Amino acid sequence: MARPDLNLLVALDALLDEGSVIGAARRMNLSPPAMSRTLGRIREALGDPVFVQVGRKLMPTPKALALREQVRMTVAQATQMFTADTDIDLKSLERSFNVRATDEFVSIHLGHLLAAMAKEMPRAMLRFSPEADDVDEEALRNGRIDLFISASKKLTPEIRVQSLFTTTFVGVARTQHPIFDDVITPERLTRWEHINVSRRGKAIAPIDAALEAQGLRRHVALVVPSPYTALFALLDSDLLLPLPRHLANSALASGLGIRLFELPAPLETALLTQAWHPRLDSDPAHQWLRNTIHALCNRDEMPAAPPSKPRR
Repeated sequence: MARPDLNLLVALDALLDEGSVIGAARRMNLSPPAMSRTLGRIREALGDPVFVQVGRKLMPTPKALALREQVRMTVAQATQMFTADTDIDLKSLERSFNVRATDEFVSIHLGHLLAAMAKEMPRAMLRFSPEADDVDEEALRNGRIDLFISASKKLTPEIRVQSLFTTTFVGVARTQHPIFDDVITPERLTRWEHINVSRRGKAIAPIDAALEAQGLRRHVALVVPSPYTALFALLDSDLLLPLPRHLANSALASGLGIRLFELPAPLETALLTQAWHPRLDSDPAHQWLRNTIHALCNRDEMPAAPPSKPRR
């Protein structure tokens, strides 16, 4: 039996990641015809078309999709093995990172992270992955995501976890909302309908437990997957929105017609962390990414915009 050409793994990884022969050719410094010939060899080795033409696009076959993560992990591990004892030139490194992150991190730190990447690792790419039904540590374990930034969740001991920053929650409403006409009490908080932000479509949030402890219940009239959608929905309605303070301050600083207020049903402080699989511990590029994120989150923070005081 002929020994398989392991170079085909690298080519297959590029094809699956780029989704096109031209993109994979550019990434591997090959001509498109040479990449097409390599794809032919991959097809022969796997006994599968790997990609099929659909309109003007190449679509991966079910077998290719099933192999995607295994191929990616194998190439990453092999690369790490051969570069563990050598200096890596981050400026010329072509690498993509799949990150699952909260909106708090994205709204505050993403611009600064991209600026640092443009300077130190300019050929790298961030790909933000939405929350999914898979278990987060399983997504880290099988390589679907490289880094998980979230309000601290209980992960298995196998997963590496590092604290980033803490945040509290405030209420948000349009500038002229009638809730500001008097002292904001728990009862008045439940008088108006609420928006709940949940990527998974949930209508329940920590504030519901805090209100329930006081014998109260709010009515959630709208559930949206993004806080930015929620913020714009506030501007022409009397809806109320509980939001992490960092995110609310960013929205206020951007000039949206909103006011912030302290919630009369205080919520626990939320700790945000970053988590990764231990196989990436010594990967230089991943080290740079998480160290840069940690430094951004722990630098002196911008002064927080004070919540609006209710009129008495």
